[in-house]
Amino acid sequence: MIPLRDCRATDFDGVLALLRQLWPTKTIDPEVLRPLFERVLENRRYVCAEDGGRIVGFGGISFRDNLWQEGTIAYVEELVVDESCRGQGLGQRIMERLLGYAQERGCKRFELDSGFQRPDAHRFYERFGMPKRAFLFSRVLG
Repeated sequence: MIPLRDCRATDFDGVLALLRQLWPTKTIDPEVLRPLFERVLENRRYVCAEDGGRIVGFGGISFRDNLWQEGTIAYVEELVVDESCRGQGLGQRIMERLLGYAQERGCKRFELDSGFQRPDAHRFYERFGMPKRAFLFSRVLG
């Protein structure tokens, strides 16, 4: 079984390779992303799955207070499993770890958003007990 552990700043290159799989049409500038990655490691919980020295899974969660929920919301920021390791339950295990962090913190909800072009991911989230319940509206700034 591939072990899970907390991510470290030294995992950046492995995580970057996974993010390129998650966002295949996005141009990623590693020089911009690296300091952001190091900064978010200080404020959020990130999990890596490492197999033979290679990062093959990555998931992150942030927390925010929400007046409507009258408490804290846990938000899954990223979740990606290397294409060669999908279908083996690794994504499920990462989600369970993130859910555990949310429960430890006493969160009211466990949420994420996912693009319309990812129907396989949507089925995965629904099997995980996360039905669709809203649209995400977004506006690019700058």
